[in-house]
Amino acid sequence: MARNVEFDEQLAVSKAMDVFWKKGYNGTTMRDLTEAMGINSSSLYNTIGDKHELFVRSLKHYTESRMRAALKQLEPIKSPIKAIEKYIQSAAYVITNEADSCLAIKTTFEIASTDKQVQQIIKADNDFTYNLLISLVERAIEKGEIKVSQDAAMLTDYIINHFTGWHESFIIHKDKSRIKHMAAFLIKQISQ
Repeated sequence: MARNVEFDEQLAVSKAMDVFWKKGYNGTTMRDLTEAMGINSSSLYNTIGDKHELFVRSLKHYTESRMRAALKQLEPIKSPIKAIEKYIQSAAYVITNEADSCLAIKTTFEIASTDKQVQQIIKADNDFTYNLLISLVERAIEKGEIKVSQDAAMLTDYIINHFTGWHESFIIHKDKSRIKHMAAFLIKQISQ
């Protein structure tokens, strides 16, 4: 009779995600993963699969958690421009307070260009952000809360592209006030 697996898979994936987040996909060893997860390698292979499958599950866990958090945070905000402002402020906060930067951005530059499965997860994450923001931008334009541009797609791309630059800036300079000032300036630009 086969022995039952005696660990919480979701917790194990979450612990693996933390290791990948800190060390990156290529820098993480199977030993790093099994130690963090508190399991042996045969349990990992028998229940989850190999390192790549664990990474895919970890990345999905990360991106889906971010999506749920964004929806929950923005749902009670009635004004579209206020929701956009909150999203920008939250992005600046995450960039300056998450020690290992953004797992999705790190993954994009590490392996997404050569790994189609990972690329699909990153694209789904980016599409979610784009769709969330463009719906807010369109509503803000309709309500007259945004007058700076009537091109919702261009303005949405403009907002999203700031986030990657802020990640890079913070990794290099570790200057929270710099990111906060850039976020405030972006909000001022789109609120005109």
